[in-house]
Parts: sequence; C-alpha cells; structure tokens
Amino acid sequence: MCHWYILIFCVCVYQLIEKLHEKWSPVKKKPYPAMYSSVFGGIILDPAMMVIPIDDHMVHRGHGVFDTAVILDGYLYELDAHLDRFLRSASKARITLPFPRSTLRSILVQLTAASQCKEGTLRYWLSAGPGNFLLSPAKCPTSAFYAVVIADVVSQCKNGVKVITSTIPMKTPQFATMKNVNYLPNVLSIMEAEDKGAYASIWVDDDGFIAEGPNVNVAFITNDKELILPSFDKILSGCTAKRLLELAPKLVEQGRLKSVKTANLTVMEAKGAAEMMYIGSTLPILPIIMWDEQPIGDGKVGDLTMALSDLLWHDMVAGPNTHRICVPY
Repeated sequence: MCHWYILIFCVCVYQLIEKLHEKWSPVKKKPYPAMYSSVFGGIILDPAMMVIPIDDHMVHRGHGVFDTAVILDGYLYELDAHLDRFLRSASKARITLPFPRSTLRSILVQLTAASQCKEGTLRYWLSAGPGNFLLSPAKCPTSAFYAVVIADVVSQCKNGVKVITSTIPMKTPQFATMKNVNYLPNVLSIMEAEDKGAYASIWVDDDGFIAEGPNVNVAFITNDKELILPSFDKILSGCTAKRLLELAPKLVEQGRLKSVKTANLTVMEAKGAAEMMYIGSTLPILPIIMWDEQPIGDGKVGDLTMALSDLLWHDMVAGPNTHRICVPY
C-alpha cells in the first residue's frame, strides 16, 4: 500500500510541474532567466519554479524590503549604492539578514552571471520569512532573501511625457524613506495618472512641497539654470538621483548650469521651472513636458535635461569601476 501512495504522490507532483510549465511553454524568450531563493538554497533557471511560499510574511503582511540594479553591457551599475540602501531599509523594517552583506553581494553577482543576461535589471527582496500567517514574525525561523534577473531593454528616454498631481496620499516619512514592498499607494497613484492619459504622477507633501513620483525622483531646472532636486528627508533617497548630483557639477564647470542643489520647492515654483524630469534607475532620466495640462517651459524636451541624461548614460556605459561591476559570465 505504501508503494501506491508514493506512486500517486509522484504522479501528482509531475502533473503540478507540468501545469506550472503550461504558462511558459509558448514563450520563446523567457523574461526571467534566473532567480535566487534562500528558501531553496540556490539559483533557479526554470521560470515555472520561480515561486515563494504563501506563508511568507512579505506576501500576506507586506513585511519586506527590496531594491534593484541595472544590468548594462554585462556590468551591474551602482549595485553597491543600491545594496547599502537595501540594508538601511532592512534595518528600518526590523528584518535581520540571513547572510552578511558580502554574501548577499556575491549571490547577486553570481545570479547575474548564471542568467547570462547582459541587459536588464536585477531585483532583490528581503522578507521576514515564511513560517506562519500571524501578524508577528517572531516565530518565523529565519528571514528570506530572493532575487530575480529580468531581461529587458535599457536605453535613454528622449521623448517627453505628461504628469499629474496625485490625489492619493503619500507615505509618511518613516515609510517613504525605506524601500518597502508596500507599494499600494504607488500603484494607485500611477493608475490614477493612467486614467487621465498621463505617464505618472507627482506627490506633494503636507507642507505643500514637491516630494517624488510613484517610483522615481523628480528634478527641475529653473529659469536661472539651477538644477534643484527635492530634499530627501521625507522621500526615498534615490541612488540614481544622488549619482546625478555628483555628476551634474560638470555642467556647472562648463557654464551650462549655474548651480546644483537639493531644496524645498512649492508647486508654484516647480510648475514655473524651465525644465522638469523624472530620475530613476532604468530611465535614467525621463523628460517631463506637461504637468496637469500645463506646459513645462516651452513644452518641449529641454537641452539641459538631455545633457544631464547624457552624463548619466555615459556613467552607466563607461563610468569608473567604483560604480560598474563586471559580471563574470
């Protein structure tokens, strides 16, 4: 009798795996060439098996943090900056690391190499872990680390987009400054923009100052040719935005910009800017030409916006080794 139970179990497992493969069998090029799971204890190359437990606290309680890095020409761009922010987010979310930072970094580099992906994104999550469906993670055996390589085209954004002011309440500073998986406000914010025919939205804080976009930072060039980014004290500290602040002084040296700084901007000041842009890892800069049906500047993509985009793009494809990690494929 025991042998029959084993046989039935094996048949059920086989049928389950076949069912999981049905989704991916018609897909010629798999969008997720590799995943790492600390629950499985290794790298997974079969997208049908790229799953996480339903009782993981990141799934049913949103107790998790995440971050990303761009893969371009076989290099990981700004991985260390993103990983440092990832650890800061984990600390704020009170999630302990399953491995030291050096091990996490090594896993991410090895995962990218195993994926054979030369262009796309690397995304990774730290969860309180699987174990139960309770509110407290106290009885979860250990935290869980997941990572996925996503094959995608990474290129400069040269066309301008329209945005709106979001009516969805933004996160409080405690949660906005950590990159946690609770992105429901972000999702609703971008859906609101799409409903109105816009690309995305802009959040304004309770004091009336410009905050950020749903998953990007925002920047402005004033009529006096000052580059201004909203202060990071109430919003997520963007790694690409910070890198831009390091690179942009080159345009000051050339006399094209007057200054580069972070500061509080009112909506009136921001809408009166000469140029406006989103800043994010995969953009790296996206020009904004209209806000709430009002043109920004002359309503065209600005020269300085594209000059800043060129600076970041050059850094991504040919920057110093301190910011680009060669993947050992």
